[in-house]
Parts: sequence; C-alpha cells; structure tokens
Amino acid sequence: MFPRLLTYDSFALPTYGVLVALGFVVALMVIVRLAGREGLDKDRIFNFGVYLALIGMIGAKVFLVAQDWDYYSANPRQIFSFSTLQSGGIFFGGFLVALAFAILYIRRAKLPFMKVADSFAPGIAVGHAFGRLGCFAAGCCWGEPSGLPWAVTFTDPYAHEIVGVPLGVDLHPTQLYESAALFLTFAFLYRLHPRKRFDGQVLGWYLLLYPAARFGIEFARDHSANAWLWQNRLSDAQGISLLLMATGAWLLAMRRQESGVRSQNRKAEARR
Repeated sequence: MFPRLLTYDSFALPTYGVLVALGFVVALMVIVRLAGREGLDKDRIFNFGVYLALIGMIGAKVFLVAQDWDYYSANPRQIFSFSTLQSGGIFFGGFLVALAFAILYIRRAKLPFMKVADSFAPGIAVGHAFGRLGCFAAGCCWGEPSGLPWAVTFTDPYAHEIVGVPLGVDLHPTQLYESAALFLTFAFLYRLHPRKRFDGQVLGWYLLLYPAARFGIEFARDHSANAWLWQNRLSDAQGISLLLMATGAWLLAMRRQESGVRSQNRKAEARR
C-alpha cells in the first residue's frame, strides 16, 4: 500500500526494508532476553542471531532464484537487481538454510540446542510478523481476488513495477492474515517460555502453529494457483508446512516422554 516510506529526488526509502529492519531489532531483543532466562551467554547469542539472520536472508534469495529459475536464467542481471534485493525471498528456504547453519554452529560451539531453539522461536515469529507487514506495504505475496469486505486494492504503479502486484483488483490481504497469525504465535510462545515443562517445548509449538497457519493461508495466496503437490492441489510451501508440523508433533511427544522418564527416575532416586 505504501512501498516507499520516504522519497527525496531520486532517493527512495522502501517501507519493506524499514519494517524488516525493525523486525530484526525486536526479534534480537526478544531472543537475547529469553536466552538470559535460559542462563545462556547473551553476547554469544546476540552474535549468533546476527549470523543466523544474514544466512537466512541469503538462503531466502537463493530459493527465490531457484523457484523462478526460468525467468532468472533468461534475465541473469535481475538476480542482483533492486527488485530482487528488495524482495523478501522464500521464507521457508531461508528458514531451512538457517536451520542447517544453526545445527552446525550450535554443535561446534557446544551450546544446548533445545534451550537455544526455545529462545529463538518467539523472536523468529515476531520478526517474521513485522516482515509480513513489510510485504503488505510493498505489495508482494498478494492474495487471490476476493469479494470480502476486508479485501484490499493496490493502486501504486511503483509497487506493480517492483513486485508485480496487480493494480485495481480486490485481493485477499494474505500478508495481514499471516502477520496476525505470527503475532498471535509470538504471544503464545513468549508466554509459554517461562512456563515450559521441558526444553524443546517452545520450538515444538512454533513448528506446529506457524506452519498450520501458513498451510491455510496458502489457499488464498495468488501463487497457490501454481500448486504441484498432491494432484496439483497443494503448493510447495504447504508441503513443507506439513513436514514441519509433523516434526513439531514428534518433537513435543518425544521430549514430553523423555521428561516424564526423567521425572520418574528422580522420584525413584528420592525414595532410596
């Protein structure tokens, strides 16, 4: 709706970039605060968070280029164009690359993986929520045409030029759907963190809640028309969402069982 926050002569400050930067700062503040609750080194976690964000952004761009390879192979200069750099990329691509990096980094640094993951999950959710507000401002990740009362219409030619959003058409505000779901997910995870019964519980619920919301919202997103999974009924993002939800459910069940066994062992030791 407002792709440029500030324009002066030939300079334009993209609203998307400002909101992503704000989301990163808020996310890092949340992560460091929760890491302190876990007894982790705040400075170390801060540095790790910066590395993780950079790796995630690179991964998101790489997956974006891979997904639209036919276009980028025919127009290789567009890979480093302003529109590509301004684009948020593919979130799940960035998430998976960042996760792989996190596993290697945490193992090498000998940090407790589940405690670190529980500290990061709420921060990732709130940072992503700000990012989706940025998507709405820029016009990217738009929805299918809609006749609902809350449908939105993009009218800025600059937004169409940069991200290709159709103008003058009532669309589902899928960016706002996802942002609202992420803010709610963050509120739940942040409240859960000091009350968790076992390490990994916050991460498990993140892997259940956000992918579930994304799975449903995908049906209203424009690119879902290009679905290719399950007889062309599901998009690639929905396929990844199902895998992450299954992982979250498995993690919660496994960690709950392990926690129960440890509790029983402690009680048995106490009776001796």
